[in-house]
Amino acid sequence: MFTSAIVRTPGKSMINGITSADLGQPDYEKALHQHEQYIKALEKCGVQVTVLEADEAYPDSTFIEDVALLTKSCAIITNPGALSRQGETESIKPILKDYFKNIEEITSPGTVEAGDIMMVGEHFYIGISDRTNEDGAQQMIAHLEKYGMSGSMDKLETVLHLKTGVSYLENNNLVATGEFLEKEEFQSFNLIEIEEDETYAANCIWVNGTVIIPAGYPKAQRSISEKGYPVIELDVSEFENWMVD
Repeated sequence: MFTSAIVRTPGKSMINGITSADLGQPDYEKALHQHEQYIKALEKCGVQVTVLEADEAYPDSTFIEDVALLTKSCAIITNPGALSRQGETESIKPILKDYFKNIEEITSPGTVEAGDIMMVGEHFYIGISDRTNEDGAQQMIAHLEKYGMSGSMDKLETVLHLKTGVSYLENNNLVATGEFLEKEEFQSFNLIEIEEDETYAANCIWVNGTVIIPAGYPKAQRSISEKGYPVIELDVSEFENWMVD
């Protein structure tokens, strides 16, 4: 069960964030409201949320997950593959010292963004993508093994990050879409298929028994609910630019 979460408030500079989608500029005020609703959803799931101030120097910094992998035994500071994001790691280090005794780091030429990493128990699936390379993944696996955990690499073909297309919901249930439905390493899971016209809904999270998903994807919501999960739907329209590739 999760007890704590760290989030970062979107900055006004978010309109200059990295994207390959053609969805137009995000509405900053609307994004702030959506982020506040996300915090409330986490709190509803029983999590104490630490809210960090916006960092205007880094337009993508609200996606704080990417700069550190947090495990039960250690935190691992990543080295983002997007050059414009690499400075984000410095501001998270002092924050994590309040939560973790053991802190490791990924170093160049290795790159890792934690959106490419999915935790399943003591094992971590690491997607090799435009943002995470094999050197970074191998460093990550070495750090995990140091603390009794394990990791494996999986080459991505079409998505930006591993967790853009697959999410673990505990109890051996795995939400998956696109290329992940056929990957051999995921066939031992109970696959919850997200259909092609709702692929964005695969980017969901399990928090203490509840699944938080983007709003507007009724088939995905129904498929997850039918597995017995309470579902919280959130409007995240102003953040969708960064999750489409």
